[in-house]
Amino acid sequence: MPPTYITGPTRIEAAGNKPKIINEYIGRVNSRTADASIAHMRSPGGWVEPGQRPDFDEFTVVLKGTLKVEYEGGAADVKAGEAIITKKGEWVRYSTPGSDGAEYVAVCLPAFSPETVNRDS
Repeated sequence: MPPTYITGPTRIEAAGNKPKIINEYIGRVNSRTADASIAHMRSPGGWVEPGQRPDFDEFTVVLKGTLKVEYEGGAADVKAGEAIITKKGEWVRYSTPGSDGAEYVAVCLPAFSPETVNRDS
């Protein structure tokens, strides 16, 4: 079977209080891949999404700005050139409180889906 060539991403609608750009390169929507998803994210300053307890591990590399990651018992400010791993079943909330927002790449194993993110109501 030949490799799957992906010519570009699909724009995915984001949760949160402000518009955030999610370009999925690999995942359930763009490549019909359930094993993993890889997305390039750009969130504006002041963006906050609801907390979640996902059914997937998430590996995030920050390219620009600072991504705030809240978790049970604390929070981390992940800056450009840094990364964070969140584990499935653990509560987490992402935000970009700084005025410049953030740009980052997220890899989810298995692939992200609205049904498995388990957002707070």
